[in-house]
Amino acid sequence: MRQARLTLDPGFAVGEVDPRLFGSFVEHMGRCVYTGVYEPGHPAADEDGFRADVLELVRELGVTVVRYPGGNFVSGYRWEDGVGPRGERPSRFDLAWRQIETNEFGLNEFVTWSRKAGVAPMMAVNLGTRGVREAADLVEYCNFPGGTMLSDLRAKHGHPEPHGISLWCLGNELDGPWQTGHKTAHEYGRLANETAKAMRMVDPGIELVACGSSHSGMPTFGSWEATVLEHTYDNVDYISLHAYYEERDGDLGSFLASAVDMDRFIDAVVATSDHVGAKLRNRKRIRLSFDEWNVWYMSRFVGEKNLAAERVPRLIEDNYHVADAVVVGSLLITLLRHADRVGVACQAQLANVIAPVLTEPGGGSCRQTIFYPFAHAARHARGRVLRVEPDSPRYHTARFDDVPLLDAVATQDGDEVTLFAVNRSVGDSLGLTASLRALPELEVVEHVVLAEDDRSLTNTVAEPDRVRPRRLDGTSIVDGELTAELPALSWNMIRMSSRAPR
Repeated sequence: MRQARLTLDPGFAVGEVDPRLFGSFVEHMGRCVYTGVYEPGHPAADEDGFRADVLELVRELGVTVVRYPGGNFVSGYRWEDGVGPRGERPSRFDLAWRQIETNEFGLNEFVTWSRKAGVAPMMAVNLGTRGVREAADLVEYCNFPGGTMLSDLRAKHGHPEPHGISLWCLGNELDGPWQTGHKTAHEYGRLANETAKAMRMVDPGIELVACGSSHSGMPTFGSWEATVLEHTYDNVDYISLHAYYEERDGDLGSFLASAVDMDRFIDAVVATSDHVGAKLRNRKRIRLSFDEWNVWYMSRFVGEKNLAAERVPRLIEDNYHVADAVVVGSLLITLLRHADRVGVACQAQLANVIAPVLTEPGGGSCRQTIFYPFAHAARHARGRVLRVEPDSPRYHTARFDDVPLLDAVATQDGDEVTLFAVNRSVGDSLGLTASLRALPELEVVEHVVLAEDDRSLTNTVAEPDRVRPRRLDGTSIVDGELTAELPALSWNMIRMSSRAPR
């Protein structure tokens, strides 16, 4: 068995874990909203029409913040359509996903659902087909205490207290030609800056996210971020990143190394942001909002122009296998490794649409394989991220050259230390030795692993438990050294504590 080594030392920390790293995303797309989080008449629906089984899974998943209402959808969205009496709300044709949007579920339903789920809402404003006035109006409707037309309208709609939404996205993917209202970097930067100023006039306490590139392969990547930040640096807090990964042409090795690309992407955006800050003589550090990320088999997607106009189509409902879960685990490791700069991250999406939760209309729900790494990290990645530099065997990939078999990060929260690790080897277990001499008296609480001999296994609503994490025996700490065996193609969480029961 090949061996890897690492050292955990509290003297070498990256930064504090922001709980908002464990965010998700609800967009009016496919079945994410309708028959996903919201389905009046379902046997598990509550008094507001929210699926209680999904709410329970969201709480178990550990989601902390949810971005809404898009995504591409937001660039054609009129927020006013989704408030007020349901019988008076208009149906609209959504240009992004070519769906008929009834607006039965809107802003106030989302806020109510967020409170039941125990998550913070992250709201996006339409800067594709709308602008400064509409965005400021939305902040006033949501956050202004009362005594104005829009805040009083919110009260009339049954919400006398402000929603208090603190985190806002200034549009979505405006660099993309597919986006309704696509703009150049200068056009978007000017609009985003003026919108940011107006929104903060209504509520000075909000945090704002400027649109970065839709992905790192965009021809304008880098120059887009630089131009946008030159316009907005004084008035925004975050720049966004989006990335999706899939196995292409049977190249499993490169797919398992997807986090290498995410790591480089983050480093590039940090470098660009800091360059702009230095150029502007501004000491503020822009943080990163990785507010769309996941495994998405985009090559299977027919494209929005080929979609039929339906109300609730089954759209990009990828069914995830074991290897997908291992990749999601490594992407979570990368986000944690950059906790000093990444303050928000949203896995896209929450239900049905490339999601950790699957549902059937009128039927059951289940956890996809990718549910488990997210839930483990959301629950146990607390406190400080410790800098981990593994000494690992490597393997060759077509896309990234030589890549380490071991990907790992650790967090420390008081007496608790948690090591998250991925073994990228498809066929072989990997022995792990970790020096803990700077963390005396630790004992293993549990070693949880997600791995299967058949990497193609998936969970479905009909068979929800084919893939589940299990506890692994044999992991131990002796004389300040942890020894463990990481199964082939596996996600691992090793929890340790100096207060472990003896």
